[in-house]
Amino acid sequence: MPHTAPVVAPETAERVHSACAHAESAMLALPGLDPVPTSVHLLRQCGDTVIAVPSSSVAALLVGGCGATGSPAVLELTDHAPLPLREPVRSLVWLRGWVHAVPGNTQRALASAVAEDHPHPALLDIGYTSTLVRLVVDSAVVADTSGADSVSREQLRQARPDPFCAMEGAWLQHLHADHADVIDRLARHLPAQLRRGALIHPLAIDRYGVTLRVEAVEADHDIRVPFAAPAHDVESLSRAVQALAGNPFEQGIHRI
Repeated sequence: MPHTAPVVAPETAERVHSACAHAESAMLALPGLDPVPTSVHLLRQCGDTVIAVPSSSVAALLVGGCGATGSPAVLELTDHAPLPLREPVRSLVWLRGWVHAVPGNTQRALASAVAEDHPHPALLDIGYTSTLVRLVVDSAVVADTSGADSVSREQLRQARPDPFCAMEGAWLQHLHADHADVIDRLARHLPAQLRRGALIHPLAIDRYGVTLRVEAVEADHDIRVPFAAPAHDVESLSRAVQALAGNPFEQGIHRI
């Protein structure tokens, strides 16, 4: 029977979904125009991204006049770590496709649908100072310190964010603030020469493992420490972190 290597990291499409869910800032770029900041961005399972832009922006006016064909566009999203790091950016995502206007009489209905998955206060501005547009995604690229990877629209449609995506920020802040001992034990998985004189922070947690940010004197390094097996719920995730730490801590990350 052939040996199958264990999965130690999320697939690229899953990483794109998770990074988009984490991203607090995004810029929409259309040909010939300066990028415009968005107040809302939601990558949906159907393969499009719903975006809110200022109603008075040239981008909103241009998209509104493009008719059914839409306009080529790129949405750049920035995923920041929820901790005070020297370099806060964890990853960048570029969603490339065609942006289309949303009819005025359906703006509020679409905003309500978006709010069910993404209850953002800026949705209250739709129809007033902001307008919704849809980016039909053809492809996506995600880049971090390990490099850049691309995925197709169909791969995005078949993927989901990491199941712990919504809770990750609180867990990282909890580890950073209250469990320096656990971070120290996790850091033992790193090469000794990399740890020497460096500050080490928990950068990311997903069902496959923990990523540590090593702030060394000369540069930053992001090192992934995989679990022995993927976590499938909060309890198994807590046990996996404890196992990596090598000395279980009493409360676990699920008791935040």
